[in-house]
Amino acid sequence: MTVLYGLYKQATVGDINIERPGFFDFIGKAKWDAWSAKQGLSKEEAMAAYVELVEKLKAKYGI
Repeated sequence: MTVLYGLYKQATVGDINIERPGFFDFIGKAKWDAWSAKQGLSKEEAMAAYVELVEKLKAKYGI
């Protein structure tokens, strides 16, 4: 899930600090877009959102 990746990067690094990958790097662009979408969240907000989403996924899939 790219949403989890974006929240993880925002919580650990902060706002995105790299250029968007090239045209043919589809995976890199998806990851960059997910991280960029979380720009502006504080590290604490990103951590809380990450944990909340993981808990929802655990409840949904019974892990």
